[in-house]
Amino acid sequence: MTEKLKILVADDEVNIVNVVKAYLEAEEYEVECAYNGAEALEAFYKHAPDFIILDLMMPLVTGEEVCREIRENSDVPIIMLTAKVAERERIAGLDIGADDYVIKPFSPGELMARVRAILRRQGDRKVLSSLYKDPYLHVDDLSKEAMIENSSIGLTSTEYELLSLMCIHPGRVFGREELVERILGYDYEGYDRTIDAHIKNLRKKLKRP
Repeated sequence: MTEKLKILVADDEVNIVNVVKAYLEAEEYEVECAYNGAEALEAFYKHAPDFIILDLMMPLVTGEEVCREIRENSDVPIIMLTAKVAERERIAGLDIGADDYVIKPFSPGELMARVRAILRRQGDRKVLSSLYKDPYLHVDDLSKEAMIENSSIGLTSTEYELLSLMCIHPGRVFGREELVERILGYDYEGYDRTIDAHIKNLRKKLKRP
């Protein structure tokens, strides 16, 4: 029997947690729940989830702080939930390491599609032992890791997929719409410059000191 993927849902709104949990369990995921940032971190360390759905604004420890701490320890995919709609705030979660965001109120069906898309793009591509290697940069596809001068630079799963796409197609220029389709992996109806934030973060991490 295939082991179920474990997803952590963290939000201080109990109704949202219950609805998302029900949808995830209907798709055969194992679900852990947290209702504030402290519980989210405790659940992350205790259960080692394969995926995290994380509210940006939570009591005790904010979702932003939770995301930052998780990113220091793991590249697990994270979708951020946020009620904020200003452009600066829409991409705040991406800047701290989230792979995607969903604005409240949201359709549970759309959220499930985004979860499936992120998981699908992780599993669909053929794995190569080394996508790219030179004296400065090494992209190891087995560990899903990029290293600069033998030190890991800690990419999120979305940043890694962007980098691997460029390694597979060296010299090719990709338009924003194509990157949205190939990297975000679904009929994206949100803020199309989300991909720009991921590219900005990737460039910052790849920059020579």
